[in-house]
Amino acid sequence: MPDVARGIGILREKPLHASLKRWCTQSGDQVEAAVDGYVVDVVRGDLLIEIQTRGFSGIRPKLTALLASGHRIRLVHPIAVDRWIVKADAAGNILSRRRSPRHGIPADLVTELVSFPDLLAHPCFEVEVLMTVEEEWRRHDPERSWRRHGWTTVERRLLDVLDSHTIAGPADLAALLPAVLPECFTSADLALRLTRPRRTAQQLAYCLRKLGAVEAVGARGRAVEYRLVAPGECGCPVR
Repeated sequence: MPDVARGIGILREKPLHASLKRWCTQSGDQVEAAVDGYVVDVVRGDLLIEIQTRGFSGIRPKLTALLASGHRIRLVHPIAVDRWIVKADAAGNILSRRRSPRHGIPADLVTELVSFPDLLAHPCFEVEVLMTVEEEWRRHDPERSWRRHGWTTVERRLLDVLDSHTIAGPADLAALLPAVLPECFTSADLALRLTRPRRTAQQLAYCLRKLGAVEAVGARGRAVEYRLVAPGECGCPVR
């Protein structure tokens, strides 16, 4: 059912989403505009801008429908280069604030993009990855988040946007691969050179394979070996 009918809008908007929307909006843009039965975050002429902080799978039907109607779409997604963990009590008083040891990189996009890598082959679709500094606010709730000893994330807040990367097709996604790779590589090779978990490397390999940017050429033990496919070989649109 379209977003208009579901009533999703500003009243339920999280702080990070609202801040990113303000950052994206330029003079003359329409905000929270109705387009073909959906509410779109920002409309700039014939360009529709959607902001998705997480959970790409939930927005696929909306994107697919709008692309089928002939619209150009830019999906904006933040990745925190630096994140500050803020613990607060029920009244919002800060109990502690520390810097997370985790630092995001553009390739982390694939943890969400794995929901619909094929959309990157569409000539009217692109993803803008914003490298950000964020605060993650947590509140203690002993009934939840046992892995964090009862601390649960309640919201994320934008502090700064440091850089942006536009991923507009298979070649742009392949550019996120490490600069130095063996001619034939496995997800373990990717994980090592990206300094990322094996699962993230597997997701990157999956997305690239779905787009025809890499192909399976054999096996190394139980691991699949891949090689890069030249842009003219993959059969995807050159953009």
